[in-house]
Amino acid sequence: MDKKILIIEDDQSIAALERDYLEIEGFQVEITADGRAGLDAALHRQFDLILLDLMVPNINGFEICKQVRKVTNIPILMVTAKYEDIDKVRGFGLGADDYIVKPFSPSELTARVKAHIVRYERLTQADPSKDEIQVRGLQLNMASRQVFIDGKEIILTTKEFDLLSFFAKHPNQVFSKEELFEKIWGLDSVGDNATVTVHVKKIRKKIEKDTSNPQYIQTIWGSGYRFKG
Repeated sequence: MDKKILIIEDDQSIAALERDYLEIEGFQVEITADGRAGLDAALHRQFDLILLDLMVPNINGFEICKQVRKVTNIPILMVTAKYEDIDKVRGFGLGADDYIVKPFSPSELTARVKAHIVRYERLTQADPSKDEIQVRGLQLNMASRQVFIDGKEIILTTKEFDLLSFFAKHPNQVFSKEELFEKIWGLDSVGDNATVTVHVKKIRKKIEKDTSNPQYIQTIWGSGYRFKG
């Protein structure tokens, strides 16, 4: 598996453990212990996935995630000793794809890395015959993973696009937060249903003219969300 992983982690023993297990699985691995150097590597070199510790020096993991998401949608897995729900929600809100808490099983880590790379490749190799969805002024291009509102491109994170495109493919159907979390993040993902709420809110800010009266993703109180087709 000729895939490159960037590890941004200041604990040398943990970084070495991650590297060793990933290299056994055939990944190429680069390690940086400094947030500033890690961000520079992520922005200027090609990687297939980033393992990102939240508490690295100089620039923390939240800011790194935010900056990386401005230029690429490759998978980002946040690795941290923190366990508070607010950190999970904040990380997902900034575009992280998954969240794994120390101490973790090396086999679990490699399984998550493989799963996210495979999922990302599948999503970025869309079927051209199902290339485009248009709903009023909203346009989604599945092959290029681009979104336009009235002809103006709107930049979405990986999970924001996944969630919006799922809604658009299933218009006028109500989905609970639990169903959406399972379908977009998967049963083995770390997180909770608050992740769905965070992403819906961020999508609305980007595509709705009036977030208090959404025309695309509507809240069905007590049930979940519905995309108005």
